[in-house]
Amino acid sequence: MISSEQATLALRLRALLTQLPSEAVPITYQQAAEALGLTPPGTIQRVAMALEALMREDVAAGRPLIAALVVSRRGDLPRQGFFELAVALGRFPADPAQHAAAYRHELAQVMAS
Repeated sequence: MISSEQATLALRLRALLTQLPSEAVPITYQQAAEALGLTPPGTIQRVAMALEALMREDVAAGRPLIAALVVSRRGDLPRQGFFELAVALGRFPADPAQHAAAYRHELAQVMAS
């Protein structure tokens, strides 16, 4: 169960991600935190928790994972927690060797929707 503060942040994050122009995505966790006006400590952790809430909502609703629009600044993929939850939710294969391809497919689905 998530707190009302986390639920509000997840709603704000979904609104932010939905409104981003296609040429502006993906964004980093830091960019998401800044756009939401979050201040330390724990800004990235709060973004990650909100993204996890969005992932659960999207899987329950049969939608592409909007969380795929947020990536690590250390590359072009989300952080490990995204992949772990995507596997746990049955959206991604368990084999880590398939995660990058599964992510790119998911990102394409989000961009098409």
